[in-house]
Formats: sequence, C-alpha cells, structure tokens
Amino acid sequence: MNEAPHIGNLIKVELARQQRSIAWLAQQMGCSRQNLCRQLDHDYLGTDQLLKISLILHHDFFHCFTEYILNQF
Repeated sequence: MNEAPHIGNLIKVELARQQRSIAWLAQQMGCSRQNLCRQLDHDYLGTDQLLKISLILHHDFFHCFTEYILNQF
C-alpha cells in the first residue's frame, strides 16, 4: 500500500505555485506564521482547516485523498 499524501507538503507546493508565502496564508487564516508552520509539518490536518485552506487557495486538497483511496482498490 502506498503512503497517504503528506497534506502539509502539498499545501506548501501549491503556495509556491501561486507565489504566495506561508505568512500570507497564516494572515488569511487569522493565525500566526509559526502556528501554521507547525500544522503544515504534520502529515494530517483537520477537515475544517483543510476546507478553509482549500477555499483560500481555490484548490481542492480533498481530491488528493480521493485519488489515494481509489488507487488502494
């Protein structure tokens, strides 16, 4: 079985693609840069946080997990 996607890394990649910083995202989310960095270091995020980030970045991060699940069958 393949490893599940590391969501923090995927968010960092999308931020770079959009030429945005973690500080910018933290400001949009109403939290500190340090707190967001700690969250992104984990390979998991709560669905509420992931939804908020998806909406801010206009990117469906849930799709990554759907693909992962479908590839397991």
